[in-house]
Amino acid sequence: MNRSIASGVLSVVGAKVIVLSVTVVTTPLLYRLLGAGGFGEYAFLLSVFAIYMIFVSSGITDGVRKFLAEDRNDPNWSESVVGFYFRLAAALAAVGALGLALAARFDLVAVAFGDELTIYFYALALLVITAQFRDYARKTLMGFGLERYSEPLTVLDKVCFVAVAIPLVSVGFGVMGALAGHLFASALVAITGLLLVHRRLSLSCVRSRSPARFPRKRLLTFNSMSVVLVFLLMSLYHIDIVMLQQFAESESVGNYRAALALAEFLWFVPLALQTVYVHSTSELWSNDRRREISELSSQTTRYTFLLTGVMALGLAALADVVVPLYFGSEAEPAVSPLLLLLPGALGFALARPILAVSQGEGTLRYPVAATGFAAAINVILNASLIPRYGMHGAAVATSVGYATMFVFHCWSARRVGFDPLSDARLGRTVATTLLAAGPIVALATAITNPWLALAIVPPAGLTIYLLFAVLVGALEPGEPFELLALSPDPIGSRADAVLRRLRNAGVAETHGGPTRNWLQNALFVLGLSLLLSGFSLGVLGPALDGLVR
Repeated sequence: MNRSIASGVLSVVGAKVIVLSVTVVTTPLLYRLLGAGGFGEYAFLLSVFAIYMIFVSSGITDGVRKFLAEDRNDPNWSESVVGFYFRLAAALAAVGALGLALAARFDLVAVAFGDELTIYFYALALLVITAQFRDYARKTLMGFGLERYSEPLTVLDKVCFVAVAIPLVSVGFGVMGALAGHLFASALVAITGLLLVHRRLSLSCVRSRSPARFPRKRLLTFNSMSVVLVFLLMSLYHIDIVMLQQFAESESVGNYRAALALAEFLWFVPLALQTVYVHSTSELWSNDRRREISELSSQTTRYTFLLTGVMALGLAALADVVVPLYFGSEAEPAVSPLLLLLPGALGFALARPILAVSQGEGTLRYPVAATGFAAAINVILNASLIPRYGMHGAAVATSVGYATMFVFHCWSARRVGFDPLSDARLGRTVATTLLAAGPIVALATAITNPWLALAIVPPAGLTIYLLFAVLVGALEPGEPFELLALSPDPIGSRADAVLRRLRNAGVAETHGGPTRNWLQNALFVLGLSLLLSGFSLGVLGPALDGLVR
């Protein structure tokens, strides 16, 4: 990963860490204030809105950041792209808002979802306009490579939402108060973002027609394929909630959404990579640097698996502790759906950066086909399992749909022209996760005090996981410092100094782990896993519990 891409990823990750931190605090607060039923209605409305917005904005947001990032000889290329997509965004926002308002006015919403939800769709109609220009402004800034501006806007959006929504919900405005928070935040971010775009490039270009040589057909073709792709992706995110609302009580929908919220915490780094890679790899594709693309993608797959794998293990081991502490005792039914969702969430995390690299190439038929296969499996399984098994059926169906995304997008990547598994060391990363699972789960089981478990298991689990990753060769000792060396100073310079010392000592690279033969190595790490599991269950856990008593 070169420094320019790394700086973009770090900007996005930094913003997502802040947003995630705010979300971690506010999601259980909203759950408690709205109750399981109100939270279920709120989740359902946001799912319907997200699906609806696919047809309003998805082609615009993907298109503007991709085509702005391309190298072009045309001196007016940026002005033409910005103006073209601004006019298209305004037209689609007006049509989209009018469509929702008319659906609410003429009782189409009442027929489809019930009278009690009709009033909310007027608020959603206004949200169409503000959300459209919020996303247009952010993605335009990203297309210019200005993640240092676009990503703080996501933080502003989240903070303003919380500042407005939580007080309104707490004084009795319920779901409408939460929607008002989204309206205020998105309007403020849209205005701020457009002003930042105007500083980079005058928005007077929106009044000028595109020149005759401007490739409108290519942009519109990309837009239409992006709409299809995002629709299929959003069906994976939201079809389970929409279908569950039709077959279960709002309380079940709320608890299932709580489980999804925890599972989706695994995605914050893969989402950052996906956000940056679409426009960053567009430049690599335009210069036909396929080998570099394969190296970038396969390393990303390996690092994503390792990072998301250890997070999934920790969350699974502590699920019965985290869920009631986080959402309250009312949410205890969310534990089992969470455990069912985690394997699929890991697969989806791996698929996200691969999909982004494929999008950067611009030919979307293979990514669309791959996502379509996974979406079809997801819909069929949800339709089959939800009526009989409720939220547990939704969790199984969604987990399988998520997991198949990784399989299908590996096939898609090879058809597009790169190999996301060339240095992924998939077998070794799977072995790392399986070997570390025993000691981590054993430690979480042995510690009965919930607060002590939250304090001890995550750092101990990370240490155990990294130990096995190095032993089996999934991770070289110097690789974490190579990644940190790409960071801005002072972190980058200090990591680079450590990396040089490791290389001078001859331990920065071990070329796949210990030098024993494979059978000796397998027996060694398996024995270590069993030893750590037994030690955690029989000695460490009881000893720690004894200390706090």
